[in-house]
Amino acid sequence: MSLPDSLLVTLRSHFPEASLATGDAERLAYAYDNSRRNAKPDAVVFPTEHAQVEALVQACRAHQVSVIGRGRGTNTTGATVPVDGGVVVSFERMNRILRIDPDNRFAVVEPGVLNGDLQQALKPHGFFWPPDPSSAPWCSIGGNLACNSAGPRTVKYGSPRENTLGLRAVAGTGDGFRCGTYTSKGATGYDLTRLLIGSEGTLALITEATLKLTPKPTGLRTMRATYRDVGAAARAVARIMAQPVTPCALEFIDDVALKLARDYGGDVVPLAGAMLMVEVDGEPDTLAGAMEAVARAARGDGLEELRIAETVEETQALWSARKALSPAQRTISPNKINEDVVVPVSRLPELVDGIKQLSKKHDVLIVSFGHAGNGNLHVNLLPRDEAERERAHACLAEVFALVIALDGTLSGEHGIGLVKREFMPLALQPSTLQLMRNVKSAFDPDGILNPGKLLP
Repeated sequence: MSLPDSLLVTLRSHFPEASLATGDAERLAYAYDNSRRNAKPDAVVFPTEHAQVEALVQACRAHQVSVIGRGRGTNTTGATVPVDGGVVVSFERMNRILRIDPDNRFAVVEPGVLNGDLQQALKPHGFFWPPDPSSAPWCSIGGNLACNSAGPRTVKYGSPRENTLGLRAVAGTGDGFRCGTYTSKGATGYDLTRLLIGSEGTLALITEATLKLTPKPTGLRTMRATYRDVGAAARAVARIMAQPVTPCALEFIDDVALKLARDYGGDVVPLAGAMLMVEVDGEPDTLAGAMEAVARAARGDGLEELRIAETVEETQALWSARKALSPAQRTISPNKINEDVVVPVSRLPELVDGIKQLSKKHDVLIVSFGHAGNGNLHVNLLPRDEAERERAHACLAEVFALVIALDGTLSGEHGIGLVKREFMPLALQPSTLQLMRNVKSAFDPDGILNPGKLLP
């Protein structure tokens, strides 16, 4: 469909010249995200201030036109694909760091600020913002908040929900509002900040965020442990997370992933039944003892080799297997299905074993790796042709059923979007989903914000 002329006139009054795009080429550039799904919007707007977002939502609501918020399009679940057309709001020009307050340990930023750019700006102050998804150099803070995108450091420092103090946003009514605090404690009413984080732009469009900062540790030690099989590695994860020293990263890589990485990256990648990559951070005089405590927990039945890096070069060499994984997978399957399920840490052995069985049952190559300290496993199905693609989708449904049976959940950091929406009733009972719909109606009574996403 195309936008009504009266709406276009209103939009042009608020988004002059190059801040409104209606040409085919520009619209096509904002039709897709990293899920490889695509649908062309009717227009794209590029706001530079909060008032423009209010005016946009009010105008679109009056004409019953969809509004889809977008960061940098790194999402893997189709959450930013404009399935019903409408107007895509790209926040790439709202990219200012408004305030860095080291004394009170917070920063105020606009949603278009890149995660990596924020980290660089915080370095001279001795702080960092903990969420560190693998797309950090390219993804925006707004996108991180919309999907609660996290990364390896979550195991110690938490996700965006634990590292955001407050927000400014625009609801589906067109009303702007603020929620949260500038303080690390607050008990004043409902916690709308945490509610908006992870809501994938279905409740409100975030225009400003007050982020909680963490002092940057001055020391880091890295350890690599290889195991006889995935079960031994998964049990080691449970032991590591049961002792007092919490690692700042605890990554799991299964045997299939290691073989792929070795084929791609060469002999620097070890051959083993499974591997753990562990990092411990802190002050230099405490690091040796902390790493030894983690190493003690890593040792146990099935351990084959344990190496602790002594230099930066050794650290880079130890991480080579993990870095070779993504390009290695792309050489096998351009149609990779990338899921990020989560189970309680103690149930990781059952999850890993169950995925192995499902891979055999459906005859689909599955590579598993991820943030094991949180029980967050990235399950990558790699179909190579149409027949395998069909089997992979059948397999995926059983993967989700297994995860739910193990008291887990469908997503740790990628979100639901389009791709996992049909599986939501597996994870949540009808009364819970109805409460979510009621919340959606309160924020967005006409359902114009990112329709067709998250809720089944």
